[in-house]
Amino acid sequence: MGIVNELSQTAKANPFGLPCVRSADCAAPKGASDDGLVPYGSGKYYALCGIGGMLSCGITHTAIVPLDLVKCRIQVNPEKYKGIVSGFRTTVAEEGFRALAKGWAPTAIGYSMQGLGKFGFYELFKVVYADAIGEELAYEWRTTLYLAASASAEFFADMLLAPMEATKVRIQTSPGAPPTLRGCAPMIMKNEGLSGFFKGLPPLWMRQIPYTMMKFACFERTVELLYKYAVPKPRSECSKSEQLMVTFVAGYIAGVFCAVVSHPADTIVSKLNQDSSASAGDIVKKLGFGGLWKGLTPRIIMIGTLTALQWFIYDSVKVAFKLPRPPPPEMPASLKAKLEAQGKAH
Repeated sequence: MGIVNELSQTAKANPFGLPCVRSADCAAPKGASDDGLVPYGSGKYYALCGIGGMLSCGITHTAIVPLDLVKCRIQVNPEKYKGIVSGFRTTVAEEGFRALAKGWAPTAIGYSMQGLGKFGFYELFKVVYADAIGEELAYEWRTTLYLAASASAEFFADMLLAPMEATKVRIQTSPGAPPTLRGCAPMIMKNEGLSGFFKGLPPLWMRQIPYTMMKFACFERTVELLYKYAVPKPRSECSKSEQLMVTFVAGYIAGVFCAVVSHPADTIVSKLNQDSSASAGDIVKKLGFGGLWKGLTPRIIMIGTLTALQWFIYDSVKVAFKLPRPPPPEMPASLKAKLEAQGKAH
C-alpha cells in the first residue's frame, strides 16, 4: 500500500491532473474527494482505468473481426484476396457468412487483456515519469512524456496479447487450422509448445509500440489543439457529450496516423503467425518494400474507426465510474513566473 499512497501523493502535483486534485486538502478522508470523483493517482483510479481499457479494446476489436479477417488474408495471400470487396466476396463464397466471425474468441480475450495493460499502465507511467522529471519539465516535454509512458505500457500489454493474437491469425489465415479457440490453441501448444504463442512477440512489439506511441501522443496533443483552435468555448463550459465528441474526433485523427506507422510490422506479424517456419527477415525479403504495405487501405479504415471508438468508450467509462478527466495540461505557475521574468530581463 505504501507504493499506492506514494503515487497518489505524486499525482496531486502532476501537471496532467485536475487542478482541484493538485490542491487537495490532505485532511480529506482517504479514498474520497470533495466532488465525489475517484482520487486521481489512487490505486482505485488505475484499476478502473484498466477496466476502461479492457472494455474499449475488447469491444471494438471484436466488433471488427470480419474486416480484420479480410485484412489478414490480403496480407498473407494477396494473389487470391485482391482487395476489401474481393476479400469479403471470396471468403463468403468459399466458406459462408459464418467464416467472417472466425477468430472472434481469441480477439475478445486477447485485446481485452491488452487494453487492461495499455490504458492502466499508461496512466501509471504518465504519473511516474512526470514525477521523475519534475512539474516544469513534464509540461515542457509533455509529448516526449506521452511517448515514453505509452511505449512502456505497450511493452507489457503485448505480453498479454501475444498468445491470443497468434491463435487468432492461425484460425483466420491457415486453411488446416481448427476454426475455434478451443481447437486451435491446443494444436499450437502440442506442435510448437509455448514458443508458438510468443514467437510473434518481437514483431508484435514492432507493430504495437509505434502504434500506441502515436495513438496516445497524437490523441493528447490533438485534444489540446482542438480545444485551443477549433472548439468555440473553453472545455470547462462544454457539456459531457460535447467533450466526448472532441474525444471521438481526436481519436480518429490519431488512428489514421497509427495505421500508417505500424502497418509494415502488422504485415510481418500476420505472415509469421501463418507460416510457423518463417522468420521476420525471410518475410521482408520475400515481400519486398511494396508487399509490406498490402492491406493498408482497409487497415486505415479499421484503425481510424477503432481508435476513435476506443477513446470514446474509455472516456465514457471514466464518466460512468466518476474518474477524473483532467483538462489539457496547463503551464505550471512557477514556469510562467520564470518566463515572465526572462521576458522582463530582455
